[in-house]
Amino acid sequence: MGLGHGPDHQTGFDHTPLKAPMNTTTHAYRTEGFGIPISPQGPELGNPSKLRQRPVAVVIGSGFGGLAAAIRLSVKGYEVKVFEKLDAPGGRAYVHHQDGFTFDAGPTIITAPFLLEELWALCGKSFSDDVKLVAMDPFYRVRFADGTWFDYNGDPEHMRAEVARFEPSDLPGYERFLEEAERCKTLGFEGMGDMAFDKVSDLMAAIPDFLRMGAWRSLYSLVAKHMRNDKLRIVMSFHPLLIGGNPFAVTCAYALINSLERTWGVHSAMGGTGAIVKGLVGLLQERGVPLRCNAPVTQIRIKNGRACGVELQNGEFVPADIVVSNGDTAWTYKNLVAPEHRRVWTDRKIANGKYSMGLFVWYFGTSRQYKDVPHHMMVLGPRYQGLLQDIFQRHHLADDFSLYLHRPTATDPSMAPQGCDTFYVLSPVPQLDSGTDWARHAETYRAAIAESLEASVLPGLRDCIVTSKVSTPQDFQDNLWSYKGAGFGLEPLLLQSAWFRPHNRSEDVPGLFVVGASTHPGAGVPGVLMSAKALETVVPHVKV
Repeated sequence: MGLGHGPDHQTGFDHTPLKAPMNTTTHAYRTEGFGIPISPQGPELGNPSKLRQRPVAVVIGSGFGGLAAAIRLSVKGYEVKVFEKLDAPGGRAYVHHQDGFTFDAGPTIITAPFLLEELWALCGKSFSDDVKLVAMDPFYRVRFADGTWFDYNGDPEHMRAEVARFEPSDLPGYERFLEEAERCKTLGFEGMGDMAFDKVSDLMAAIPDFLRMGAWRSLYSLVAKHMRNDKLRIVMSFHPLLIGGNPFAVTCAYALINSLERTWGVHSAMGGTGAIVKGLVGLLQERGVPLRCNAPVTQIRIKNGRACGVELQNGEFVPADIVVSNGDTAWTYKNLVAPEHRRVWTDRKIANGKYSMGLFVWYFGTSRQYKDVPHHMMVLGPRYQGLLQDIFQRHHLADDFSLYLHRPTATDPSMAPQGCDTFYVLSPVPQLDSGTDWARHAETYRAAIAESLEASVLPGLRDCIVTSKVSTPQDFQDNLWSYKGAGFGLEPLLLQSAWFRPHNRSEDVPGLFVVGASTHPGAGVPGVLMSAKALETVVPHVKV
């Protein structure tokens, strides 16, 4: 996420979007916080088919999906080159350092850590040697507008007690919901997550499992089928918002998230998710894979009907045998692939897609600590369904909001100066179809959030803020090249999932592949890591 320039010296607030440098030179990413030097230019570039025995794979973007894809392709025998638009790796998992505070820009929740362990194992390394994960308890605190809360974790007895505290008669329904969530995990995540859905036959083979999951139902309707208490329905259905989906519209297959968390837990990395990015980049560095930052790709070159390399913003051409985009898929097709090469992902189809919500994120540090605030908290407003309709259907920026409050210093005090706290608060908002002028509205919206937090869970907040910056959907579009400023690409509706989501192997351009949140299987750290596994099944094999 690209964020702030300098703070307002009178108020201490940063009111301007922070943009990564957009010069026309390319150089190695900054080493602050990473400490892994990589050559600015990498090896000499040339015609891969003539000068090298190994085929060349160019990876566009260094988010979790791009880094995972680069590792897997390198292990498969490709000569891999990674190009990143921003001045440091991470993509949506970019890290900001400001006034002694460390802010993870995007993902903060790690589930299914075995997917990360796999990447280290492929390189003959141990994940735990480089990154320390800490299990969260609670996973989240869900706080309602009336001040009551539900502490959500993976302990079955605790969860039953919490459900009974709100509505004892819903306990049998809760147990039935867990059974359905487990079925969705088995069929949807374990059965389809790393399947590329490359052919119509893949879709046909999966239809029976979609039917077994009842995937035509929304997640909220599945929860409501089993539980009557309104607050419990919210607690058990909010998860799709973590991957860009409206619980009242996304397929109930995403009940699998509930089961993923119960099976493998919810974790946070010491040092933040930036520590995981650092570890992934370290694996690439040890394998001799160059990563160039401040190197935006502005065109995917196509010759004789195939992707043959990429053109950088400075005009440099980098030839390749295959190109893998970890950029937003809609942006990739619309802006990097010429229209004459797109029969499936035409401008019209891209424009007609239903996209995930936008994200307003406020990063701030305080001069005091709030020790009663857990690592992850949902601070809900008075409306649930109505607010989601405003965000996803009406594309209307409402006056009220529900918030995700992240306090990493609850687990890792090193993320802030001594005696201080690091926070980020995320508000789901409409993507740019709302017409919101964020340059004009950002500070007013931030101030309203600050007032709400001070009145609910962070007393005295406005008097103790010492550093601040914001990110809006406009920043997602301008800095991350995210179509319509949507945070997660296409919304994970049934007819925008699996076969119907952009394929890992391009339907339009041979030699082009896509990974990340906006392709199959979808958003969230497990989803983008699984997209790199799916990629492995469709890229050409390397002859050794």
